[in-house]
Amino acid sequence: MIDNTIRFHMEPTGRLDALAPCLQGMAREPGVESIMVLGCDQDDWPYDEAGRLFRECPLPVFGGVFPQIIHERKPYSNGTLLVGLPVRAQILVVQGLSADEADLDLSLAQAHAEWPEVLENNTVIVFLDGLSSRISALIESLFLQFGLDVNFVGGGAGSLSFEKKPCIITPEGLCQDTAVLARLPLVSSIGVTHGWEPISEPLKVTSAERNIIHTLDWKPAFEVYRHMIQDHGGQDITKENFFDIAKAYPFGISKLDSEMVVRDPLMVVGDQSLMCVGEVREGCFVRLLNGTPDSLIQAATQARAIAESQCADGTTSPALFIDCISRVLFLGDGIHRELEGAGAGMPLFGAFTLGEIANTGNDYMEFMNKSSVLCLLDMAQGGIP
Repeated sequence: MIDNTIRFHMEPTGRLDALAPCLQGMAREPGVESIMVLGCDQDDWPYDEAGRLFRECPLPVFGGVFPQIIHERKPYSNGTLLVGLPVRAQILVVQGLSADEADLDLSLAQAHAEWPEVLENNTVIVFLDGLSSRISALIESLFLQFGLDVNFVGGGAGSLSFEKKPCIITPEGLCQDTAVLARLPLVSSIGVTHGWEPISEPLKVTSAERNIIHTLDWKPAFEVYRHMIQDHGGQDITKENFFDIAKAYPFGISKLDSEMVVRDPLMVVGDQSLMCVGEVREGCFVRLLNGTPDSLIQAATQARAIAESQCADGTTSPALFIDCISRVLFLGDGIHRELEGAGAGMPLFGAFTLGEIANTGNDYMEFMNKSSVLCLLDMAQGGIP
């Protein structure tokens, strides 16, 4: 009889000398074919030592280092979660995400050619450097190569300090400005929500470069943003207090027949430009959004309901939960309510990320901010052996 159980091991210290025997032990467990590793940025791993540990793993290994991780419906700022998967992952590493000369289409086309043709009933988990500047280009290339034949889910790794450093775990080591794709022969169902509501009229992005907005309606972006926040909540946002206030006021990019894609402003760059997590295309329209703790928590619960509506009745499948780290900053202690709502009493694991990735096999794939993505992995059904 095939053992389809997912194994979990939480190493609480976050130290590599403690993680090494845990990783080696899980790799020897019967039924474990691949290992997902979710680490915490606060543990500050030595890069060379961490890279050597992952290169020496005898099984396919993938994952990331995140601001926080999730285990048993609880958030952790320290420690490492090992997820032993009962299927063998096919792994692709894409490096140089921010380089203009990087041919992402070619890299993904080569992977598509190497992977077996049958894509139905497969799930691809994507972890990428959340501070890379060409994330949207990667997402577009993924869609062009794989279309709607496969479910994608994942998010951005990295640090809340916004310091660029190695954060993607691959069989090649710990990498920076990189994406790792792990194709799993598993059926999945995905729910995506955010809980933010528009509080402004649409604004045209009249000048932008990748993830930096220069002007909105032909006016300096930060000037427009500051005035809208003052009009709504009376707060005076400055360069110095920017992140504390901006966490409650993301932008929303309107999409046909789907929820708005949320974009998280990170900081003011130059005199009046806004840097966001993820690209904002020149010529698109954005609206200022705001939410309440209750609306965000209700949205996470709704993500669970959406995913459950797509899968077999009575599922007790473990759920991979990709939740934006800025929701933790916004909700504070309320994040425990969000995790309970998303978990619904079932196994829940994942990460708090710098941006979220999802499609459902029916909708165009997106890189989102401030959103909740819940993926139910059906261990009773699979794709390729």
